[in-house]
Amino acid sequence: MTDYLTTNQGSPVKDDQNSLTAGVRGPILIQDTHLLEKLAHFNRERVPERVVHAKGAGAYGEFVVTNDVSDYTKAAFLSTVGKKTEMFARFSTVAGELGSADTLRDPRGFALKFYTEEGNFDFVGNNTPVFFVRDPLKFPDFIHTQKRNPQTHLKDPNAVWDFWSLSPESLHQVTILMSDRGIPATFRHMHGYGSHTYMWTNEAGVPHFIKYHFKTNQGIKCLHADVAEELAGSNPDCHTEDLFNAIEAGDYPSWTLSVQVIPYEDGINYASDIFDVTKTVSQKDYPLIEVGVFTLNRNPDNYFNEVEQATFSPGNFVPGIEASPDKLLQGRLFAYGDAHRYRVGANSHHLPVNAPKNNLRNHQQDGSMSYIKASASVNYSPNRFDRPVEAPEHKDYRAELQGTVGNFDYNDDFYSQAGILYNIFTEEEKERLADNIVSGLKQVTYPDIIHRQLKHFYAADEDYGYRIEMKLKQLKVI
Repeated sequence: MTDYLTTNQGSPVKDDQNSLTAGVRGPILIQDTHLLEKLAHFNRERVPERVVHAKGAGAYGEFVVTNDVSDYTKAAFLSTVGKKTEMFARFSTVAGELGSADTLRDPRGFALKFYTEEGNFDFVGNNTPVFFVRDPLKFPDFIHTQKRNPQTHLKDPNAVWDFWSLSPESLHQVTILMSDRGIPATFRHMHGYGSHTYMWTNEAGVPHFIKYHFKTNQGIKCLHADVAEELAGSNPDCHTEDLFNAIEAGDYPSWTLSVQVIPYEDGINYASDIFDVTKTVSQKDYPLIEVGVFTLNRNPDNYFNEVEQATFSPGNFVPGIEASPDKLLQGRLFAYGDAHRYRVGANSHHLPVNAPKNNLRNHQQDGSMSYIKASASVNYSPNRFDRPVEAPEHKDYRAELQGTVGNFDYNDDFYSQAGILYNIFTEEEKERLADNIVSGLKQVTYPDIIHRQLKHFYAADEDYGYRIEMKLKQLKVI
């Protein structure tokens, strides 16, 4: 059978080079349905880009359990040493648009989808263990400062530093971002972190709080600012290119998953708030326990279908893995799924890259692009046919909650962990950190913003603030 070019309806295309016209020079006829279909589809070939994490690259792989963690979680895909689970990964910048450079000084998204026998489990983290804000109410404002000015449509250093200087909880993340690790050399050479605290429960229903750490087995490699700037001009897609080419050549990148396991009562009573995403939990108190390794070994066949339309949500759990009271996480549980329903559609979970490997069985039918076969007549629950049934054995851990309703500030230490991090750096790393910060602050046109931010650096460490202040004075910025 001849392999004909077809319309979207499967009919053979008679001519794909010349429109149907009335004579050689006549007007195009509206009866040229192939032309109309082709132009109409072209106008709709792009879905809205992600508000954040717009620029990214993805690949398929496999996760293998290397250590028995069944004492901590009943998640089936983590139940047995040697067990393998198919997965998909997407790495991204945060603030840049689809056409932006891969080498921006920006956190990197680190999103993983595990196709387990109990449904999809999504890990949606970053390449940093903390974040800029800890309350979801502040997240839209933070992202607005990282995007373009609504009047000039230009990036706005005043907005960036104004927000940070008025949000001292951001200092820990700002210190990481402005350090040598602020620009990974490739997606393959960076760690991934859950950042938030999560909860695991075992078969006996015993809960533990969890911090996720994915350590790159390629080793950490980062770019200095001058090299990153050069690459932004010469090869703005270098990270996307590197990941694709490495996998294509059989140089499969891998990461080792380890977790910090914190007993429930320990977590509630820990010296600092483990549900504050701007802080880390000391590995001296809770050392890393290895869980498994994932390896990326297959490139997508079509970027749009499999990377652009891939959707991830930190609310996609499986039995044995749950949320914690982390406020920012609580906000993300809603926001991510809602973003996908708007951007890709109500049935984005039907797309092959997003669809779970086990059968979907629920009554959320119809809507745009629905094509999963559903029950012929029963689309409600409960029903006399008793199908599908609930799974009461997998109900969430029954944590006791009580408190007075109110808008509560944290009112705590913003600076200690940033100061500790600063003093881990070598002298050369401190110099580069200060240079990177000064390169941003010198673009700020409001002196009060600069002075307010300087106070935060001094509060974290005297040398931290003094070093930056002297460099700003040398440049006559202040």
